[in-house]
Amino acid sequence: MNTIYVFGLGAGDVKQLPIGVYRKLKRAHPLFLRTKEHPVVKWLTEEGIAFTSFDEVYEKHEQFADVYADIVDQLTEQAKRGDVFYAVPGHPLVAERTVQLLFEAERRGVCRIVIEGGQSFLDALFTAVRIDPIEGFQLLDATTFRGEEWSPSLHAVFCQVYDSFVASNVKLSLMEQLPDDYPIYIVTAAGTKDEQVKRVPLYELDRETELDNLTSVYVPPVKDEPLLYHRFETLRRVIATLRGPNGCPWDRKQTHASLKRYLLEEAYELLEAIDEGDDDHMVEELGDVLLQVMLHAQIGADRGLFSIDDVIRTLTAKMIRRHPHVFGDVTAETAEQVVANWEKIKEKEKGGGLSESILADIPKSLPGTMRAYELQKRAAKVGFDWDDAAPIWQKVEEEMAEFRAETSGGRRDRLVGEFGDLLFALINLARYYGIQPEEALQMANDKFARRFAYIEEQVRKSGRSITSFSLAELDRFWEEAKENER
Repeated sequence: MNTIYVFGLGAGDVKQLPIGVYRKLKRAHPLFLRTKEHPVVKWLTEEGIAFTSFDEVYEKHEQFADVYADIVDQLTEQAKRGDVFYAVPGHPLVAERTVQLLFEAERRGVCRIVIEGGQSFLDALFTAVRIDPIEGFQLLDATTFRGEEWSPSLHAVFCQVYDSFVASNVKLSLMEQLPDDYPIYIVTAAGTKDEQVKRVPLYELDRETELDNLTSVYVPPVKDEPLLYHRFETLRRVIATLRGPNGCPWDRKQTHASLKRYLLEEAYELLEAIDEGDDDHMVEELGDVLLQVMLHAQIGADRGLFSIDDVIRTLTAKMIRRHPHVFGDVTAETAEQVVANWEKIKEKEKGGGLSESILADIPKSLPGTMRAYELQKRAAKVGFDWDDAAPIWQKVEEEMAEFRAETSGGRRDRLVGEFGDLLFALINLARYYGIQPEEALQMANDKFARRFAYIEEQVRKSGRSITSFSLAELDRFWEEAKENER
């Protein structure tokens, strides 16, 4: 099996080139360079060292991933005919994707890879910006950077900031989490006589005209705590502090059971914000719901039972498992097919569901209208349902008659029971017509509150007490409110 020897050309100055690498480069043939846009290449030319560069490959492709794959394909093809020598900027194992692809080729048995060393640009960069990486350091490839990969509390270096387009992508991602004028450093040709370190506000990153393949961007760690309020780890730390020994007495004494009412309240307040179409209100209420999740998770962690990591891990696994049409090879082109697949997967997860009722996992704690709706919907899936509305209407009329009959019976328990039957039948009718009963009732509640507020307004204008009005007078205001809504 032939070998591809990989050399590092250092950070940019020929003086940084190790003597061993220098001697091997003098004898290397055939020698390929990922790019000739590197200060050491001028010295190679002066020394009469022949080489072939892959710069033209960059012109053939729009994505860097395709460029690197093409270079590796050409190198491995050359290796079929004999040993190959390949030189890259910096150190071969620092921010060099082609070398990682070559390792993959080696694992497939295509060729053998030998790393011949070189000096990384990182040493020179740390010196240029005067940081100690032991404080916490992150190296990111600017060409493939995604915002969630960045840890703002660490020293961060973005390498391969080739041009303004790459710089713009980095800038826009960082500006989603940092102020526009956050200070950053543009470092060019670190460790060479042409080294430049320029401090600029973040918004000017892509306005620099001297960006090239020797450019890196250093982002200092965020020290201003409010700038980290949007980070999940900050929220997690705050909740842990509230529940900690020196935390809040109220938070410390909460249990899963004591928090139940608050979760329900926050969920309904979120629904109200959704109905209002108020985005700012939704942000606040979603935060309040998340607070309940975090508190329950922290209680679990305090007891050594589970943590928020377990919650997120379980949810992520479930979402991937139950969406094989997205993360697997199952086909589902309609929402109905998705639901059908979801139910099949749930059934399989429960071992076929033969040992318990199909209604067993519908929470008893749901509001009555919602639970009735879900019970009926679940039963309908196995055929326990009417095919048209006529018998449902008939059932509603029967339950109405039975309730009316009980109103003079004197048995409160039976009266309550018949009223419940009537509501259950009405919910079945709503389900047939695609109406969510809880939503419909909330709309009716809002309508009543709105019209009654109009009555109160008219009463205030009159200067009289509301109790001095007759029902007929108040009802007249009610009809006015209805007319105004039309």
